[in-house]
Amino acid sequence: MFLKKTLLFLFISASVTLSSHEFSPAHLIMDEKMETNYEATWMYPIRSIGARASLMFPENCIALTQPPYKQGKYSIEKINLDCETTIRGAEIKVVGLSVLNDALVTINFLDKKRFEGLMNLKNSVIKIPEIEQTFPTAYFILGVEHLLGGPDHLLFVMGLLFIVFGWKNLLKTITAFTLAHSITLALSVLGIVQLPSGSIEALIALTIIYLALEINSKEKLNKTPWLMAFGFGLLHGFGFAGALSEIGISNDQLLLSLLFFNVGIEIGQLIMIPIFLSGIYVLSKVKLEKISYQGASFLLGGLGSYWLIERVIGIVI
Repeated sequence: MFLKKTLLFLFISASVTLSSHEFSPAHLIMDEKMETNYEATWMYPIRSIGARASLMFPENCIALTQPPYKQGKYSIEKINLDCETTIRGAEIKVVGLSVLNDALVTINFLDKKRFEGLMNLKNSVIKIPEIEQTFPTAYFILGVEHLLGGPDHLLFVMGLLFIVFGWKNLLKTITAFTLAHSITLALSVLGIVQLPSGSIEALIALTIIYLALEINSKEKLNKTPWLMAFGFGLLHGFGFAGALSEIGISNDQLLLSLLFFNVGIEIGQLIMIPIFLSGIYVLSKVKLEKISYQGASFLLGGLGSYWLIERVIGIVI
């Protein structure tokens, strides 16, 4: 009995203390104006941990910066870069980057070629290749990190596993969720369907609350959980698209960048699903299945309600 109460307390405590980590990587965009002159925009998330990170350009470059200004979730800094030679083959370094933030680097050259890379706390230096980049692999990494670093999407996937019974239903449910969010992600990024990101984020919080109620319901959707997964997956796809649109996406490689980002999201799901299933299985074997369902319901309900209130206030204010 003591163990059950302790586990339930931990679930409730997590729902109170855990907060949503926004997917807002920093983004450096550089446009080549002449062979040795570049106009850069350094976008840094305002809500990041610690002080604003700074950039170190090649030694043969002189950077003239303007005072940063606020735009949405980002602090924007304009930089004019004059170099003695081209920056192809040179290195750019980021200093003071938060452990929770990556920095996407996009360089547009005059010959219509583009380079995209990713810097983080562990790999803070990026070398600009002298040859053309074939695939936008940075978006694949961002897709994985968006799924793994987004507790609202992760909790929704975890919650689905609590209402699914049988491997066949599990496959149908995960496939339905994947198909649904892939559809709306593509429609939104391609500009076919556009919805306000604030409203979508609030509705995503509602899907988590609904799922919390469903986990604790006596009449579970054990026969058709994929129908709910598909419907709610459409909303989550718009959420993924909002995150991708904020950091920017290559217009000349739009479909490839979209594909790599979406594949990254799916890989993130495939990483976490076995972990969640293992946890549920272990709890059932030690006769804590009932308390785990109650705890999961409290966790999703508590966090979903918190996010709903927070996001509705964000819309109103």
